[in-house]
Amino acid sequence: MSDFFPQRPKQNPTIYVYEILDAKNREGLLKVGFTSRNASERIKEQLGTSGLKYKIVLEQSAIRNDGSTFLDHEVHRYLKKQNINNPDGEWFECSVDDVKSAILAIKNGAENIVNRTLDFKMRPEQLEAVDKTINHFKTFKTENPDSIPHFLWNAKMRFGKTFASYQLAKKMNWKKVLVLTFKPAVQSAWREDLSTHLDFEGWQFVSKGGLEFEDTNPDNPIVCFGSFQDYLGRNTSTGGIKTKNEWVHFTNWDCVIFDEYHYGAWRENAKELFEEEDKKELKASEGEGLEYFDEDILPITTDAFLYLSGTPFRALESGEFIEEQIFNWTYSDEQKAKEEWKGDNNPYASLPRMVMLTYQMPDAIKDIAIGGEYNEFDLNIFFSAKGEEDEAKFVYEDEVQKWLDLIRGAFLETTLDNLKLGAKKPPMPFSDARLLNVLSHTFWFLPTVASCFAMKNLMSKKQNIYYQDYNIIVAAGIKAGIGVEALPPVLKAMGNPLKTKTITLSCGKLTTGVSVKPWSGIFMLRNSSSPETYFQAAFRVQTPWVIDNVDGLSPNKKEIMKKECYVFDFAPNRALSQVAEYGCRLNLNSTNPESKVAEFIHFLPILAYDGSSMKQVDAARCFRYSYEWNNSYITSS
Repeated sequence: MSDFFPQRPKQNPTIYVYEILDAKNREGLLKVGFTSRNASERIKEQLGTSGLKYKIVLEQSAIRNDGSTFLDHEVHRYLKKQNINNPDGEWFECSVDDVKSAILAIKNGAENIVNRTLDFKMRPEQLEAVDKTINHFKTFKTENPDSIPHFLWNAKMRFGKTFASYQLAKKMNWKKVLVLTFKPAVQSAWREDLSTHLDFEGWQFVSKGGLEFEDTNPDNPIVCFGSFQDYLGRNTSTGGIKTKNEWVHFTNWDCVIFDEYHYGAWRENAKELFEEEDKKELKASEGEGLEYFDEDILPITTDAFLYLSGTPFRALESGEFIEEQIFNWTYSDEQKAKEEWKGDNNPYASLPRMVMLTYQMPDAIKDIAIGGEYNEFDLNIFFSAKGEEDEAKFVYEDEVQKWLDLIRGAFLETTLDNLKLGAKKPPMPFSDARLLNVLSHTFWFLPTVASCFAMKNLMSKKQNIYYQDYNIIVAAGIKAGIGVEALPPVLKAMGNPLKTKTITLSCGKLTTGVSVKPWSGIFMLRNSSSPETYFQAAFRVQTPWVIDNVDGLSPNKKEIMKKECYVFDFAPNRALSQVAEYGCRLNLNSTNPESKVAEFIHFLPILAYDGSSMKQVDAARCFRYSYEWNNSYITSS
């Protein structure tokens, strides 16, 4: 197990404020600084042997609730914008409350004062995607001058689709690009990449509530961003195009980009993910404006279509795109590139490796939930609940209580086993010291809204005082908000995520389209019939968490806070069956199923506890579990 569970670095990014006592030239002034160490030590270094007496009047975390950091320079800029006198360097004629207000504004994003000038280049896979797309567009136009080419980037999250799309537009010399999305919440990423990188100086971003199309300079490139409903929605009274959107239809676009495009069976998968949520949540998960989408009758003229999908699967069974019209970039591709990178400045270093841990439940816990569709341990039965909100309660509360004891190493039967196992005892999520250090923030994926509330209610009881150290958030039900609206309460609960501990309970919300850096583990506590839905949720915890310029002196230095992330599953046969199927569909370059799975679990290793010991699973064992799972399905059928 020595190759697993790398520890999170100890960091404490801090904004500190102090005053010099008994010094006329510093009277009424406060020094605002940054350190990742102890503030007193940093101040003593600054003052040296001067003998000056000082008083620290404020120490506050310099980390936002999303895990990102900010420096003292940003506080300085904010204070200057408030017309606060800055007679010298980092000294300001202000009150402690002024500095507190500045820090709060920066943390909350109310004041976006970062004006960075970025000049990073495309990564190799981004360059490959751009070049393959250009070659296809040019070849297609030569052979089919009267038809419109289309191309799909089927790339997992963190590929950098917005930046690569803009680089494609630049190489193609496009002047008018229309971005239509099924997920309006991604607007900030499209705007930021355009406004912060040197390569796109002079480009214009048109969006709802922002720059208007008629106010743009036609000599400079224009990117228009909106949802299908924004630009293609019909006038409810006349059935025609809305007058305010006529310009979209009258413009001949160089390219129309469909962002967050989920092809084929995604809508069916969305129904499975959100079947226990409100109908509005299902509609939001499917995406806005699907009813308007049909490339053949789209009332917009363009020279090319580019489709962007964040669903990391190679097997496109719909036949909508052929091989030369697709660029694939999967988790395995990413981790392989990370492993094979030569030299310094590995651009993939911050992308955490995923590790799956599966546990065979003790008979005393699991027997109550044997049955269901697959005639084996059924998570939906085990975590079934009745009632609403504060009145919600598990049907098998005693067994769920034993499970809560189990994952913190306090269930009596496994405690006795562990004494026999000695050093070989399995790493349980909330008892193993190595895991405890990295699992400060976890996501628990449960079957129903009732089970989410029942879990919080059970954890709040006196016998579960251990879990009361965690801020438990129920991201389920209509009150939690629709789509990304459910995210702010989670981030607020995290506060400074280096200091806090949270557990987010969900039965579908926040499993798509969000990035929460501090989440490092997901507990799969419900059934899932397909690897698409299983891994769609699992990849939520793979968002990188990096602190930039951690000492305030090294702009290019990055501290990786999350080198691994974890998937915990308590139905091993089901979990390994999903892995086997996913691994086979992921790799198109091999015809040998076992070699396909072997490659996948090389990059996503699996540790399985069979009731006596925990061992790393190889491809053969993975297929054996898969066979047992499928055989149990056939038997039950």
